Amino acid sequence: MRADQLLRTYVVLSAVSTGASSMIWGINTLFLLDAGLSVGAAFAANAFFTVGMVLFEVPTGVIADSVGRRTSYLLGTATLFGSTLLYLLLWKVGAPFAAWAVVSMLLGLGFTFFSGATEAWLVDGLQATGYTGSLEAAFGKGQMASGLAMLGGTIAGGVLAQVTNLGVPYVARALLLAVAFVVAWRQMRDVGFTPKPRQSVVAGMSDILRESLDHGLRKPQVRWVMLAAPFAAGVMGYGFYAAQPYLLQLYGDSGSYVVAGLSAALVAGAQIIGGASASLIGKTFKRRTSVLLIGSVGTVIVLVGMGLAHSFWTVLILLTVWAILSAATSPIRQAYLNARIPTAQRATVLSSDNLLSSTGGVVIQPVLGRAADVWGYGPSYLLGAAIQLLAVPVLLLTLRAADATRRDRHATPEPVA
Repeated sequence: MRADQLLRTYVVLSAVSTGASSMIWGINTLFLLDAGLSVGAAFAANAFFTVGMVLFEVPTGVIADSVGRRTSYLLGTATLFGSTLLYLLLWKVGAPFAAWAVVSMLLGLGFTFFSGATEAWLVDGLQATGYTGSLEAAFGKGQMASGLAMLGGTIAGGVLAQVTNLGVPYVARALLLAVAFVVAWRQMRDVGFTPKPRQSVVAGMSDILRESLDHGLRKPQVRWVMLAAPFAAGVMGYGFYAAQPYLLQLYGDSGSYVVAGLSAALVAGAQIIGGASASLIGKTFKRRTSVLLIGSVGTVIVLVGMGLAHSFWTVLILLTVWAILSAATSPIRQAYLNARIPTAQRATVLSSDNLLSSTGGVVIQPVLGRAADVWGYGPSYLLGAAIQLLAVPVLLLTLRAADATRRDRHATPEPVA
């Protein structure tokens, strides 16, 4: 495969898979509440989703590095297809919380097959086929495609829920996942890496732990970026899904599913803007870590504003700004990490990074959900801002580590830092 074919396949897969997932993003919290769960229980269900990601990141990393990244993607698509239909069944029968917890973990399993493997597949393939562009540009294209797909998916999901019921968007999601499976089966080929010899899951987990430590947490420049992830990811997961009922509360109509879908669509539009600007931002700042630090501080400010505001339009605008900040910094962060990870361990370390992010969601989402139950959505966003603020000193340590590395090597500043 040529580099342009690899990148085109990545963009198409990003669009189709995000389009599938986003069919329910605008109404997922409303769906759980309609099923009889409280706000706290709804976010506890989301937390079990992240528990699934924590539990399965390492085993699925073994599959990606020993069997193949394409196989991992196909397994992820099939798992999400089945678990999405199970979610629909739970809603239909009014299942107890324990059932939601189990199926949410299965959804997490599905996404772990994607995490690390898809990104590693792209980067290794581009390097092997002589790609001359920047990683920011490549990831930015994928993010723009995801943003466009999310824009259409969230609006379609909200409209479908409005004119039919909250279950129909889940049917549409399952159908699109089937399309993603077919596209990956036909177009995705493992290029640029040699699979490891097959081994047991236990032995593979041991290898992954050791390699993720060697090439991840034991590298100061990588360590602090990874350790900042739990704070940001946990708050982001809560903030996006809590925005649906929060905005409807401020709007004054809890049954306006179209409004919930449109608010998520605005986030998608912000992703397109952020993805398009990633390459320019990468050229403007000498250090990628500076971009990450500015984005984290900006997020704290936006969260405080969302917590203090009592206006639908103000919160909607701030949510859009938050999404732009996240979308603009995400490709920068991906490029930063990939520039420091060897090919052979790429999926391993990226899976470990996702593992840390998911761990933050397991703890932070139910805490913020409980805060919303007790004090309301506004105060829960203020608490989220305080948690996000914890990422700032961690990112400052990344800057110190980068400076120390340059001094040790007597090197000039590197633009990738």
